[in-house]
Amino acid sequence: MTRACGLACRHCRASAMTQRLPGELGTREGRALLEDIAGFGDPRPMVVFTGGDPLMREDLEELVSAARDLGLRASAAPAVTPLFTEERMRSLARAGLSGVSISLDGARPETHEWVRRSPGHFRATLEAARAASSAGLKVQLNSLVFRGNVEEVPGVMAVARSLGIDTLEFFYLVRVGRAAEGMEELTPAEYEDLSAFLVDATSYCFTIRTVEGPFVRRIAAGGGLRRGSLYNLLSRRAAELLGEPGCTRSLRVTNTRDGKGIIFVAYNGDVYPSGFLPLPLGNVRRTSIVRIYRENPLLRSIRAAEFGGRCGACEYRDACGGSRSRAFASLGDPLGEDPACPYVPRSLLGRGTAN
Repeated sequence: MTRACGLACRHCRASAMTQRLPGELGTREGRALLEDIAGFGDPRPMVVFTGGDPLMREDLEELVSAARDLGLRASAAPAVTPLFTEERMRSLARAGLSGVSISLDGARPETHEWVRRSPGHFRATLEAARAASSAGLKVQLNSLVFRGNVEEVPGVMAVARSLGIDTLEFFYLVRVGRAAEGMEELTPAEYEDLSAFLVDATSYCFTIRTVEGPFVRRIAAGGGLRRGSLYNLLSRRAAELLGEPGCTRSLRVTNTRDGKGIIFVAYNGDVYPSGFLPLPLGNVRRTSIVRIYRENPLLRSIRAAEFGGRCGACEYRDACGGSRSRAFASLGDPLGEDPACPYVPRSLLGRGTAN
């Protein structure tokens, strides 16, 4: 909805700024876009209002209400700033908002506040989660994962449990926006350990999803590699903080990915495969979002799993498909292989490579 935000987080994909930019889709254009989105038909898509900070838009409630009237389920990803109040959350709930995602980027105030560049923001985030819950909104906790905070993942889960939150979404770092410098990614082996841990951590009765980390689907399907020291560390800490698992391990797997079941519309109407893949596909001011999604050649290739390298040869290329955003950020090719994944497809074994 906007690139404006009161925060200046180190990893912001939008490189958000304090003031709203000219060129934002106006209220009338936003309503027209929602009507266009409803044109996808059934099942109706879900709309996530994001930014920047969507709370910077005074017409957020009006657009949420318009989405509801069109049969579109709506959620939002607001920033935790002074604009995030229980009163505003109640207003959004009355308008038809179903839930919010709130970011917590570490289990310790020092870690989270280093990422968010905002002293006192850890406590404010916990208070925001409670305010949203009190307003009747479903709360999801989002958490960036990078070298500096990966060992705190079980602690983030413990914080979520203390807040009564059972849905977690972990964002695997992609070097785009401000995250292009200053933050270190995990190695492929560490990503494998983290992903295996997250699959197993669903036994603590969490619904867990990943963004730009689709390898969890391969692992959930039985295609995991040998687990290493990071997996053991995370599992041990989870047991210490969360006790005995109380649910059957169950990762809810869908085969959506950037450009397949997911599409991103920027503040000015530009369309991208995702917010982390800065390849413009068109603009909703000129072309229907439905037409862009269904007809764009890159999106058609993504949905057909026409990938290069290991991703193209992989038996899990449809269920997983690798991160298209990371392939582009690392290799300049949105259809290339994901360098964060260590898995060698069975079809390539025996050609001088081995898992």
